[in-house]
Amino acid sequence: MPVQLPESDSEDELPPAWEERATSDGFVYYVNHQSKSTQWTHPRTGKMKRVSGELPIGWTRTIEENTRKVIFVEEKTQRKSYTDPRLAFAVEENPTQVAELRQRFDSGTNALQVLHGRDLSGKVALITGANTGIGFETARSLALHGCEIIMACRDEQGTRAAIAKIVDEKEAAGLRCKFVPLDLANLHSTKRCAEEVKKLCKHIDMLILNAGVFALPHSLTEDGYERTFQVNHLSHFYLTNLLMDLFDLTTRIVVVSSESHRMSTLPASGLSESDLCPPQHRFWSMIAYNNSKLCNVLFAMELAKRLKQRGTSVFVLHPGNMVSSALSRNWWFYRFLFALVRPFTKSLQQAASTTVYCATAHELTGLTALYFNNCYVCDPSVASKNDTLQQNLWELSDKMVKRVIGESQ
Repeated sequence: MPVQLPESDSEDELPPAWEERATSDGFVYYVNHQSKSTQWTHPRTGKMKRVSGELPIGWTRTIEENTRKVIFVEEKTQRKSYTDPRLAFAVEENPTQVAELRQRFDSGTNALQVLHGRDLSGKVALITGANTGIGFETARSLALHGCEIIMACRDEQGTRAAIAKIVDEKEAAGLRCKFVPLDLANLHSTKRCAEEVKKLCKHIDMLILNAGVFALPHSLTEDGYERTFQVNHLSHFYLTNLLMDLFDLTTRIVVVSSESHRMSTLPASGLSESDLCPPQHRFWSMIAYNNSKLCNVLFAMELAKRLKQRGTSVFVLHPGNMVSSALSRNWWFYRFLFALVRPFTKSLQQAASTTVYCATAHELTGLTALYFNNCYVCDPSVASKNDTLQQNLWELSDKMVKRVIGESQ
């Protein structure tokens, strides 16, 4: 466990009397000159580090004659140093299990704080619903740190206005944002979106399934499915499957769900289409939303299993309670309720923090099938961990897509 030490501007900064060293085979260790002791873990963070086993080109390791200390010499300049030059490139060892994760952020953290010091140049993120609310703050934060953003949205005018806002803030960041049309209420539009994305890039580093609707009255899409279910789950399911060729072991798929998934009424014994798309006389908008959010978690967990051999990480999250966004726009009562609690809820930047954390945090490399709240892993509902239900939803979703698109999807 890390010891209690004075506050520092940098959690990685060593306290007084401590020195960082490395063994010849790349293990970093820490020396306390006051207590004359050594340890393998960082005295502040409790983490272990590794460096490359080889010295940088042009450096040699030797023993100083007078002191018999290890010394490093840069051959070109003959500059000498007692500090191993490999330490400049030391990286924390990734946790191998969830219990090793350390909470670095909380509910008060915003997305830009999560990304502090990060350079995402060369990374590509596809974000649905990126023109407004949490999706916009996610896209903006990633773009400001060098990421290429594909904004998959229904409203072209609104999306271009959102990109213009980012351009006004930082021109280079805005120029890294591209609009691709996507109407999640239409599976054919979803297919066209995937085709357009494949023309723009050959690899996706972050797929962020953020778009969603809330408090809609009962209505059917052109495809014949209940609108909340199709927009929040089915079209995202289809989009992800269409983009499978663009995922590898460096890809992160992040699904934005909600704590509302715990209040779902979907039967644990097995799903039917009438459970997912109930007729009008059995429909209640809040239950439809809760059910769609459980579908998000079930989908993420099943997707993680199917992509495990590929090494792709899949995470699902809750962004915050009743965050003031366009989500509540469909009914005056919810607009009033959201406005009433606004002083006590997260800002949009804070709500985007968990999404950004899941998409970029180094310590999550190699982990998958995790549910997050406030930038930290927690247990989802019992129903969401039901393997049979996860597979049941996947197979039913696949059947529903094929009914509209055809077998050659």
